[in-house]
Amino acid sequence: MYARGFRSARGLAKAPATRIVIQLAALSKAFGDRVLLENVTWQIDRRERVGLCGPNGAGKTTLLRMLAGLDEPDAGAIVKPSGLTVGYLPQEGIAHRGRTLHAEASQAFAPLLAMKAEMHDIEHRLAEPGLDEVAHDASLVRYAELEERFRREDGYTIDLQIATVLAGLGFTPSDFDRPTETFSGGWQMRLALAKLLLGRPGLLLLDEPTNHLDLDARNWLEEYLNGYPHAVILVSHDQYFLDTVVTRIADIGLGTITDYTGTYSQYVEERDARIERLRDQKRQQDEEIARVKLFIDRFRYQATKASQVQSRIKALQKIVPIEVPPERKRVRFSFPACARSGRMVLELQDAAKRYGPVRVFEPLSLSVERGDRIAVVGPNGAGKSTLMRLLGGVEPPDEGRRREGHQVVLQYFRQDEADRLDPTRTVYETLTDTASVAMVPAIRNILGGFLFSGDDVHKPVAVLSGGERTRLAVARMLLRPANTLLLDEPTNHLDIDSKHVLLEALEDFGGTLVIVSHDRYFVDRLATKVVEVGGGSATLYPGTYEELRWSKAERERAKANRPAPRPKAEPPAPPARRVPVPAREGRKRQQADARRRQRATDRLRERLGAVEQQIASREHRVRELEATMSAEGFYDDREASRPVVDEHQALMWEINDLLREWEDLEAEVARAEPAGDPA
Repeated sequence: MYARGFRSARGLAKAPATRIVIQLAALSKAFGDRVLLENVTWQIDRRERVGLCGPNGAGKTTLLRMLAGLDEPDAGAIVKPSGLTVGYLPQEGIAHRGRTLHAEASQAFAPLLAMKAEMHDIEHRLAEPGLDEVAHDASLVRYAELEERFRREDGYTIDLQIATVLAGLGFTPSDFDRPTETFSGGWQMRLALAKLLLGRPGLLLLDEPTNHLDLDARNWLEEYLNGYPHAVILVSHDQYFLDTVVTRIADIGLGTITDYTGTYSQYVEERDARIERLRDQKRQQDEEIARVKLFIDRFRYQATKASQVQSRIKALQKIVPIEVPPERKRVRFSFPACARSGRMVLELQDAAKRYGPVRVFEPLSLSVERGDRIAVVGPNGAGKSTLMRLLGGVEPPDEGRRREGHQVVLQYFRQDEADRLDPTRTVYETLTDTASVAMVPAIRNILGGFLFSGDDVHKPVAVLSGGERTRLAVARMLLRPANTLLLDEPTNHLDIDSKHVLLEALEDFGGTLVIVSHDRYFVDRLATKVVEVGGGSATLYPGTYEELRWSKAERERAKANRPAPRPKAEPPAPPARRVPVPAREGRKRQQADARRRQRATDRLRERLGAVEQQIASREHRVRELEATMSAEGFYDDREASRPVVDEHQALMWEINDLLREWEDLEAEVARAEPAGDPA
């Protein structure tokens, strides 16, 4: 591994040839006057997982396409071993047709499938009665060779591998026989990713692989890539994904590639420290150049100083100016002030929803209170957006009802919010149309934070790309006063810097927040409660998403370690083996067994009573805390309110565990009662 810190790709030392997977040799690439890479030498070694970072337009996608052989460099070369296989996943644009899902995924094993077909042909040929001995022996030899290779390359586990990867990326067994053309664009990209992972290329190139994945699929992909046996280069705007997967960051900018060993968070710290050092060096260089020029201008025409002047002129010509990356603007913004809502914000009571024959939700009840910060999670298609539309009042429930609390000012950001912008307005006009007079001075800063600068603000919405429209829609949301926000995938198409602008604004937001997001970093930073959607229900859990995952994993682990249930009755011993027992001794034994069962039942009842008391005391404390949390101005001081909120969350988790224990004890008491009542 490389030493911790950074290194410029122009001065890269060579690693042993056996470790290198692919190498850039003095490579240059430009589009018109814009130079992306200039005389860059850089390499990837075996089993490295590298994240490409840099500002939009720096050349990350272009570099991936050159490594994949889809684009050619202007100068230099890309050196790789002759046997290297390269797999490339673009951001979008892949579609599959003509096969079922399983058959399409099987194409990743095309050489093995061809080998299997040849083995079947040989089997049929060997079964022919007229085959001569020489051909028979040759066929046997060929079959043995094929069978050994097929076994060595895991050919007998093809179906298992396909099922594992497809399930990990969110496909269900019922999808396996569906034609691929019936899947939407996002699922088409999942299938393309599945084929790449199954093919296991020696160099895996992924451009925004998490764009179309829900949280469960992202979690699975993180684990898969951490165990991937070959080199991986990826581009992602998901900070949590980068922190979990990559072992090295390659920062593209100023025509070169600078490497940082470690996670994305470590890269940010080291990059900022490096840029600060460059600024100091640049300032010192500029001061030195200014002193030299002053000397030259002062003594240029004095004969006694001619040699010194010429010496300084030559020294000045040899100076290589230090290039400093442009300073990234740190935009911090707060939502405009809004009146406070009542304690109850939104409530669904026995609400059900269906679309034709598809029943999305059985009757469910859900309450959102002032100050809640809720993340809605679940697999794609489970009903997250449907739940948000019900909460937002966009669609009424088919059964039950929706209630909205006192003085609720609601802002609902939909998944298709970008498509709802007026295409005839400019970027700047889109924001001024909805901003109050007090917020107009902040518009330029907000637009800069979402990568709209200079003349970009005068572009009409009609010419913006999908990602630019999403950024504009998010920027517009920040200018509207509200005390309740429902946000459905607001981070789609946002780069990491833009996400931080939105994240910091939402962290400072003093109202109620319900958010759907597949960005783990975003969810972990914001949510203090989680609603899990699936199977026609929506279940509210106190605590963070990470705590929910831990709790579910613990329950699964406990279930796996639980001893096998005892049989309901002992089978009678065979008559020939039964030993006769005197009647009086038999009655004594029955009475002793009855007393033992009664004592066991009494202990269960004692424990049940103790659990009930614990639940009652904790519920009493929760009511006290909720009374404190509902007081006027409680959330104004975040530091003071945090311990109260944390205690409330911990008690809710404890009550949840106690209720499960209470249910188990109740069931045991019910089973024991008939036996504990002797006839």
